[in-house]
Amino acid sequence: MPTPTDAHTTTITPVQNGGLGGAAKSVAEHASAIFRLELELAGLELKAKVSALSVGIALVVAAAVFGLYALGWLFATATAGLQTFLPTWLSLLIVTLVLGALAALLGFLGINRIKKGTPPVPEQAIREAKLTSEAIKS
Repeated sequence: MPTPTDAHTTTITPVQNGGLGGAAKSVAEHASAIFRLELELAGLELKAKVSALSVGIALVVAAAVFGLYALGWLFATATAGLQTFLPTWLSLLIVTLVLGALAALLGFLGINRIKKGTPPVPEQAIREAKLTSEAIKS
């Protein structure tokens, strides 16, 4: 005895739809088209991001150049301030020694950070990969 839901369903045989091979070909064509469109979308997104990134990088470089000039003028101002009560050579020497000490300190700290970060191996990812491969094997 047919139920009410059986009356509304229709069955399509492979002959009505071009066969199983035609359906498989259609699915493959649609998947290929979707893949191409996704690649095109990814390319367009990357182009937009790269152009925005390049403008941002150019602005940061310009800011860094002006910042360096401002820093130079700041040190010249400090030297001029010291010249009000010290000889010129001594005020220049003091500013130079302070800058040299700061450069040495920053260089020392930077080298220590570099040593901590080398070799740049993703240790946690390797550990997780080993755990995953062990879990798959067992």
